[in-house]
Amino acid sequence: MLNQQVVQAMQGGSAIRKMFEEGNRRRKLYGAENVYDFSLGNPDLEPPRKVQQAFAKFIQEPNIHKYMPNAGFDDVRQAVADYEARRWGKALTAAQVVMTVGAAGGLNVALKALLNPGDEVIILSPYFVEYKSYIGNSGGVPVEVRTADDFQPDAAAIAAALTPRTKAIILNTPHNPTGVIYTAQKLAEVADVLRDAEKKYGAGIYVISDEPYAKLCYQGEVPSLFRFFDNAIIGNSFSKSLCLPGERIGYLAVNPEADESELLCGALAYTNRTLGFVNAPSLLQKVVGATLDEAVDVEIYRERRDMLYHCITSLGMECILPDGAFYLFPKVPGGDSAAFVDAAANENILIVNGAGFGAPGYVRIAYCVDTDMIRRSLPAWQRLLSGYNK
Repeated sequence: MLNQQVVQAMQGGSAIRKMFEEGNRRRKLYGAENVYDFSLGNPDLEPPRKVQQAFAKFIQEPNIHKYMPNAGFDDVRQAVADYEARRWGKALTAAQVVMTVGAAGGLNVALKALLNPGDEVIILSPYFVEYKSYIGNSGGVPVEVRTADDFQPDAAAIAAALTPRTKAIILNTPHNPTGVIYTAQKLAEVADVLRDAEKKYGAGIYVISDEPYAKLCYQGEVPSLFRFFDNAIIGNSFSKSLCLPGERIGYLAVNPEADESELLCGALAYTNRTLGFVNAPSLLQKVVGATLDEAVDVEIYRERRDMLYHCITSLGMECILPDGAFYLFPKVPGGDSAAFVDAAANENILIVNGAGFGAPGYVRIAYCVDTDMIRRSLPAWQRLLSGYNK
């Protein structure tokens, strides 16, 4: 008999992937130009020119496809360490970096290294849909804590959820699915709460910072979480910043001031190997190591954000204007997000029910899509919202 947890999870399925498949079905029926698919965070832009040139350069290097240390190439890890040190303002070395198979692989590696069976991990709702599975993969217990109405962390709510079994909290800023960037004040409040709990329970609580959208910021910069948390692990990928989602390349960086920092870094390299990743893709390590300061043009995403945001809010939807990432997360008229997703699909608008993110009553709209498609979709949004619940 198969693993029943897996079977049950499959039956629940991923709302994002289901809608993605629905998009493929509808494109065959109605034509691609008549389907408006906002379901998947799959960037439509091509990687920056320097990234493409790096592919051409490194593919010809001798021994590029051979094994290297499980943590990755030393020179690439040092380049990442230098990049994170510039963000943090303090020194970091290659020893504190492990190259991973994307941020998702990195999160699984970090959780496997940290968790004993039954350890609790706090996730802030709304949350990325796979967090619960990642935690469960390592025998952990996810603990949901609701954010404030503006989707900022609620330090008091986090404090109320902490127990002697709390091992970690996952923070995600810029945030999927809301596009919110956590403020320095809110992060400092969370840091105070965690320090108090560490003193109370006599054990460290690790902050795992999930940062694939860190460069998709519409004003200012996203501060390094190392500035707020000593027990911190940054997980990053290049799926969004360099438009490389299919290449599965990322890294983990450990704050050298974390508890048992050296042992933790060794554990990350070990779990990277024993989870079956072995090492991050060799060619991609070299490519991203040479292009760490590159990024897509966020002004393109800003234009798309503003176009869609103005459309839906002028038609009555409530939505916080996102400061980063490429998602809108509006409140649904009437509160029934499942019914709204179905009504939108009748107009060939494909969006994702917020219930899968732990936030029923909302929907996620991914605007990392062709600008012309957004323009073509505006009459469909008008039809959907003009008569909805009226």
